[in-house]
Amino acid sequence: MKYTMIGVWMIVSMALFSCGESGKDTEGKVTVSGKIENAPDGVVVLSQFTDSRPKVLDTLDLDKNGEFSYELAVATPTFYELNIYGQKVVRLALLDEDVNINYNFSSPESLTVEGSADTQEMLKLEKLMETYQADVNSLNEAYYEAMSKNDSEQIKKIQADAMTLESEQAERVKEMINSMGDSFATMSAIGLLNPKTDFQFIDELVAKLNENYPGTTAILQVKQQLDEMRALSVGQPAPEIELPNPDGSMVKLSDLRGKYVLIDFWAAWCKPCRQENPNVVRLYNEYKDKGFEVFGVSLDRTKEDWVQAIADDGLTWTQVSDLKYFNSAAAELYQIDAIPATYMIGPDGKIIAKDLRGPSLEDKLAELFD
Repeated sequence: MKYTMIGVWMIVSMALFSCGESGKDTEGKVTVSGKIENAPDGVVVLSQFTDSRPKVLDTLDLDKNGEFSYELAVATPTFYELNIYGQKVVRLALLDEDVNINYNFSSPESLTVEGSADTQEMLKLEKLMETYQADVNSLNEAYYEAMSKNDSEQIKKIQADAMTLESEQAERVKEMINSMGDSFATMSAIGLLNPKTDFQFIDELVAKLNENYPGTTAILQVKQQLDEMRALSVGQPAPEIELPNPDGSMVKLSDLRGKYVLIDFWAAWCKPCRQENPNVVRLYNEYKDKGFEVFGVSLDRTKEDWVQAIADDGLTWTQVSDLKYFNSAAAELYQIDAIPATYMIGPDGKIIAKDLRGPSLEDKLAELFD
């Protein structure tokens, strides 16, 4: 199934970045040094992130005191990983400053990383994500417990809490990015934001990075991805959808021009979609006389399932489908790879918000109409 449980956006962003020739004159030597105490058997491995995975550069030799020093040629913003005996991983963002790492295996909290301002900024992001991941894990545990008990009310509450957590985390990440100035470590934060909801912020960040570090391969790759998404960003005209309704008549999204329209991608087989439907029905009944409409796009495979779900859930708004699952023309046009998914369209036909459901949909409608 392609729907997500709570829609929490998580990407291991470090693996996204490889660097090519840079226009910035930063070629030089960087020293990675440190001391490892009470080490077990094994090796210390230094890897560089290239393309989508770390590439082993070398194993580091420790002297009798557990000290090491290794010189790198760094010509462009580059991410590295120091794997300490397979038990501790330290990620590094290096350009033109040395870095020193110290760790004592007798004290798990003893890790210190000094030097390299870019690395220091990235470590702050990692701390932020550790806290967030702990909260996500807690919600996941609560979700599966509620699922085992078939507690629909608790499931709805957890999903709402998850959306709130995701939104609050995005704001914390953006605040941290803004505090990082021109550090290229902000590259490692791009994957921590959802481009569907934070497109403009990411777009501006990538433009700034491209200006500061022109020609860097990773930045150019992200820039290309953003250009492909630009047509679906907030402020852009919503692409036309023309599909048959249950009666077989062709219906256009533009037929609803002049109203606020929620494009709702859903399916009879999608449990989270069906759980959200009562909320949409309630809000539709509350705001339909004020200029609110819903344009349902089903990703079902059979007409029977689709029509039965419409009747069972009391969906009285416009419904269309070509019954092609995720191969639906509308799903491909709107880059839908998981449901439920929504786009809010203004009276002028432009996108004003994305992925609204639960409390976020209610808050947006209250903002628009109340």
